[in-house]
Amino acid sequence: MPDLCRFSLSVRRSAVLSLVVTALVATGLAGCTSGSRTPAPGPSSYTARVPVIQPGRPGEPATTVSPGQTAQRPQDASWNGADLYFVSMMVLHHTQALRMARLADTRASDPRVRAFAERVVAAQAPEIQALKAWLVARKQQVPNSAADAGHAHAGMPGAVTPARLEALARASGPAFDRLWLDLMVAHHAGAVQMAGTVTTAGSDLMVQEIAAEVSVGQGAEIRRMEQVRATL
Repeated sequence: MPDLCRFSLSVRRSAVLSLVVTALVATGLAGCTSGSRTPAPGPSSYTARVPVIQPGRPGEPATTVSPGQTAQRPQDASWNGADLYFVSMMVLHHTQALRMARLADTRASDPRVRAFAERVVAAQAPEIQALKAWLVARKQQVPNSAADAGHAHAGMPGAVTPARLEALARASGPAFDRLWLDLMVAHHAGAVQMAGTVTTAGSDLMVQEIAAEVSVGQGAEIRRMEQVRATL
């Protein structure tokens, strides 16, 4: 009997040892398998290959570029003489428009004329500051708006002569309304003309944006002012 008991105990030990060895082998194989597995690439491993549509300058078509090329944008181009002329003259041009617009506060009789004048001040006063800041940033001379309000406008498209400005300042009521609309339509047309010139000849992105705003905004105001003028 003792030999039988020892034999039975030996069999049980062998069975337990076999189970332990099997478990260890299985664990080791699992570790090897997981260690040799190649991880799936994450989202950051992929490179975007979708083309990007980059808008062109006003009047120019858009272009298709690769994602890496979008850093080189039109604003990298330097400004030129056409940009400088437009900005300098537009400071004076806007200043003259403000002078005429402020006369409408006390002299206009038609509420539509006063409304036009208010829009001129609201749009062009901030643009004057932006134009002057452009000149300062490029170390260019800023026109003296007060001193140059008369003679410096000679030859500038849409400029109102000092004599016409004096006549406008003396007028009031319906006569003022008619003269104001006539002068402001011509004045706006000059600004649109200069905007068209710099759109073709200029290279500075900010100047191009201002020129586009002048062309669209003042072009629309010309049409509305002509409609009002026809009713007076």
